[in-house]
Amino acid sequence: MGKKYFNHNEQERLSKNPNVLRVSEKSITYADEFKRLFIEQYLLGQTPREIFETNGFDVEILGMKRVEQCADRWKKAYEKDGIVGLVDSRKDAVLRPSKRVLSQEEIIARQEAKIRLLEEQLAYVKKLDKNERRLLANGEKLSKTECFELIQNAVKQGLQRMTRYFCELLGVSRSGYYNYLDTADRRLERAQADEKAGDLIKRAFNRRGFKKGSRSIKMTLENDYGTVYNLKRIRRLMKKFNLVCPHRKANPYRRMAKATQEHRTLENKLQRDFKKGIPGLVLLTDITYLPYGKSQTAYLSTILDASTGELVAHNLSTTLQLPIATETIRLLMKQKRLKLHNNAFIHSDQGGHYTSPAYQKLLRDEGLGQSMSRRGNCWDNAPQESFYGHMKDHVKSRHCQTFTELRREINRYIHYYNHYRYQWGLKKMTPVQYRNHLLSAA
Repeated sequence: MGKKYFNHNEQERLSKNPNVLRVSEKSITYADEFKRLFIEQYLLGQTPREIFETNGFDVEILGMKRVEQCADRWKKAYEKDGIVGLVDSRKDAVLRPSKRVLSQEEIIARQEAKIRLLEEQLAYVKKLDKNERRLLANGEKLSKTECFELIQNAVKQGLQRMTRYFCELLGVSRSGYYNYLDTADRRLERAQADEKAGDLIKRAFNRRGFKKGSRSIKMTLENDYGTVYNLKRIRRLMKKFNLVCPHRKANPYRRMAKATQEHRTLENKLQRDFKKGIPGLVLLTDITYLPYGKSQTAYLSTILDASTGELVAHNLSTTLQLPIATETIRLLMKQKRLKLHNNAFIHSDQGGHYTSPAYQKLLRDEGLGQSMSRRGNCWDNAPQESFYGHMKDHVKSRHCQTFTELRREINRYIHYYNHYRYQWGLKKMTPVQYRNHLLSAA
């Protein structure tokens, strides 16, 4: 079907529209102000038909094909040269003067209209430039979801027709953006579920006053709250809610190569076979230092059941003399929680306390055997060293001002460790629970 022609009556009706400069049987010339208005309203989301009808045009007279052609021509001109591309330059190319000489008032009126048009164009360009610069500045080093959120905010400000341009500006796909809009409800449901699960994970994270890692949180949730979450979900929510478990720094001295000397003060009975599955058989011991107050130091001697991980005796002292080790043995023999095996033995390093004749005589008198790690080899007593590492993650001894305060914190942590700290390697039980489990299965 060819282009629609205008009859005499239609020409008269169109010429009365202030947005029309000239109209003939075959063509119509629109005012530059109307073109600028068309682009502005089109970018705000209106259709070409709505814009023409709003500005007094009868689309039945113009013909929808003519409307679509005008819209397409003006959009291309705007994309190429901006507002300037919408100006009708055909009359500038004509060499003959205008048919009618304008009066002074008409010239002034046209200049004022032109000034207003330029001011509106400048304001629109500034608005567009502001959004563009904001998107570029905020779009750096952002995830795709964050980029989609920026685009959505810009579109809500009245720039619906700029979606393609904004997606290209931030380097994301339009299909991804529209999928982001379609899945808004599902994201909201997931966020609400995360908030609910996050509250429970936060409670487990700070349970009993000590911070925990993802595996400890999983075991706490299962045992104390009757809730099962997989590790992947727990770690994702820990990252989302900034829940950071204490991490102890690697000790450079523990990275030394295994000692090659086979000299032993006493035989190494254990040979790193820690998990005997028999409570009270293998007992590990060692001493660590704990700075407190301004410049004071305390020393902690402990005995750990290798099979269950339970700390069965400990002694905190202000001196490092021999009684710190011998008193720990006496406390072990006085405790009633754990019945020692007939072949129980103490495993330690080759420190001066444990090679002392007085200490070795005390063990023989109490009916305890003795085993020692290889010289300079901390891995032979790994569970005991690991306990000290975890304890120092949670007990900040330097924050304690007095020895009494330090003793209270040590006792509190050991009670928590034995009764409430679930361990992955103990079938997700606490040391006390695992000890009772082994005894009931024996």
